[in-house]
Amino acid sequence: MNFMHSLLRVICVLAFCYWVSAASSPDDRMLTDPKSINSEANSTAHPVPIDDLYYTRSSFGAAWSPHGDEIVFTTDMSGRFNLWKVKASGGWPLQLTQSDDREFAATWSPDGKWIVYQQDIGGNEMWDLFAVPSDGGEVVNLTNTPNIREESPLWSHDGKNVVLGYKPKESTVYDLAILDWKTKTVRKLTNEETKNRSWSAVAWSPDDKIIYAVRGEISGESESDIYSVDVSSGKTENLTPHQGKVLFAASSLSPDGKTLLITSNQKNRFNNVALLDIATKKLSWLTDTKWDASSGNFSPDGKSFTYTVNEDGRVDVYLTNHATMRPEKINFPPGLNYFSGNPTPFSAGGDRVLVNHESSVHPGDVWVYDISRRHPTQLTFSAIASLETTPLPQASVVHYKTFDGKTISAFLWMPFNLTRDGKNPAVVLPHGGPTGQMVDYWSPEVAALVSRGYICIAPNVRGSSGYGIDFQKANYQDLGGGDLQDEVYAAKFLELTGFVDPKKIGMTGGSYGGYMTLMAVGKTPDVWAAGVEEFGIINWFTMLQHEDALLQEYEKSLLGDPEKDRKIYEADSPITYLHNAKAPLLVLQGENDPRVPKEEAEQVVDLLRKDGKTVDAHYYSNEGHGFNKRENRIDAIQRTVAWFDKYLKGK
Repeated sequence: MNFMHSLLRVICVLAFCYWVSAASSPDDRMLTDPKSINSEANSTAHPVPIDDLYYTRSSFGAAWSPHGDEIVFTTDMSGRFNLWKVKASGGWPLQLTQSDDREFAATWSPDGKWIVYQQDIGGNEMWDLFAVPSDGGEVVNLTNTPNIREESPLWSHDGKNVVLGYKPKESTVYDLAILDWKTKTVRKLTNEETKNRSWSAVAWSPDDKIIYAVRGEISGESESDIYSVDVSSGKTENLTPHQGKVLFAASSLSPDGKTLLITSNQKNRFNNVALLDIATKKLSWLTDTKWDASSGNFSPDGKSFTYTVNEDGRVDVYLTNHATMRPEKINFPPGLNYFSGNPTPFSAGGDRVLVNHESSVHPGDVWVYDISRRHPTQLTFSAIASLETTPLPQASVVHYKTFDGKTISAFLWMPFNLTRDGKNPAVVLPHGGPTGQMVDYWSPEVAALVSRGYICIAPNVRGSSGYGIDFQKANYQDLGGGDLQDEVYAAKFLELTGFVDPKKIGMTGGSYGGYMTLMAVGKTPDVWAAGVEEFGIINWFTMLQHEDALLQEYEKSLLGDPEKDRKIYEADSPITYLHNAKAPLLVLQGENDPRVPKEEAEQVVDLLRKDGKTVDAHYYSNEGHGFNKRENRIDAIQRTVAWFDKYLKGK
């Protein structure tokens, strides 16, 4: 995270490189010639109305009914993320719940009479489990514990119990707990004593006597083990004992209870898919890739299973024959494709699977894929009619060298009808995490900016997931250092295209992207002409005082011990540099945010106002970490567009 250097050398390299559309691994990525970037002509292009973007819905979290005739899912069709259901054959969906708060992780009871899901209050992430009759009716709060998180429900086969994730507000860890469906009482099943370890349930054994679960480290480095947990006694057995930091994460149990489908980076320090024989604890590897492969689910008869592969931020879905271990790619358009289903994407008969598809030009929708016919049918229709007929430029993947020679992947959106005259504005979009990844997904925020003439680039900087564990660890104790320079070199790449005015480049992001925006305007003040930061960190020390206890452990895994490594915390905190900021800054923050509490935003505003800098802020009283309510999302993007129009376009 040092200030950029060797710029002339990198410019020379970029000037003679070329572009290819895909690579067989991260090692094979070819550099993109900035001069090869073009702006397509389109006579019908126009700024997309904000309402068109935000009245377009999001649909996800689909789950089959036990008989495979209905599907429940989460959508914000009403402006709130509530539960709806639809016939598996298609038709108009019915709204099951009406709440001002968001509702996720819906799952049907084995008898089909109930749907259990999780809901919080005002984005505070203090989840309770709720139940609603599957035909509609009165909603029941099953847990009703304001100071305990209960989430991620998973039914036993006999319908008598639900296993869930359980975390008291002040605890640093999630344990497993069992909800007795008849009595509605909850008892803890595990009692984790290590501060930086948490549990998540994977599957019940066929006789409901064992729960298979993942016990993982809360850190920026993926490390976990797979356990069997006796339901009656709580006795545990580690099925993946190993030395060093290795990821073992199960996702599904075969119907005969003998095999777990898992993801692990043991093979080559990149995530790959394998089968774990429970009796022998031996692995059989399915994939051997340096892209990010993730295990899925077994079919009801165990004859096939699913997995996905994330290749440079675009995700494909695969169906594999268990006997031959031969995978078949399910053909969906490029973008973010993933299997949906709680607990499984397979219908009861195993003849269909649920798939979600979205991309930079298409909002997320649920599809039903008929396996024998190899035919997908769209089940939800999120885009409103006017958006369907509006031209939008598709994101492309570009690669560039950063200050120390590393190759950085980024998504680039080029507006229509631009002239290569070095006068156009641009926005760099840092992602959250830092152990996250920008993928080819639908973003109304990006669509709003790009359709208004802003070139947008979203780099997957060092510290991102999706490119192997070594790249993911590359910003350890260097937050806002090397990864910030990767963002700066994204801005330099834009300048080299010949389209962008280097004095008209802004930055906006949320969470770690908000942190990066603060670091950018403070540490590299001459690069940026404006910034919009959403719920970003200004001071890692004050974060430790106010953030959720679990996230305190995550922070320490990235920065070290706050006492022994005090200089690192100071060097990696935007407050150290923010007095140097020149760019006008807009701050957007949810008042109920448990991850990056509003005290962080208040510090930003107070500091800049005392310095006499240009700053504005808006706080959303009924939001947490990110904005979910339609009117708040509209307000946030309107403020963002107006800010950039004023300070990048001079309007």
